[in-house]
Amino acid sequence: MLSPYYVYVTTNEKKTVLYIGVTNNIQKRLSQHYFDSENAKKSFAGKYNCYYLVYYETFDSIESAIAREKELKKWRREKKDRLISSFNPNWEFLNQQVV
Repeated sequence: MLSPYYVYVTTNEKKTVLYIGVTNNIQKRLSQHYFDSENAKKSFAGKYNCYYLVYYETFDSIESAIAREKELKKWRREKKDRLISSFNPNWEFLNQQVV
């Protein structure tokens, strides 16, 4: 079976910035965000320390995942906040819960 694709949302420690991305290896991607945050700060997630996972969805195809990512990126912040809260009401950091 192929690995699922993820659309995910990360935030910074104070939950003031959101980053939306897509990957087929969520743990590796979160590690990359953390590394960039601590070192190079070349990406958006690295620059704003967005490596705390607060939301994710799984997809069977990369095309569906990318379409969903694009959809979410167009949303206003308040709509994104409601989506995250419906999935993760306390905005807990889910980094260790995703395998």
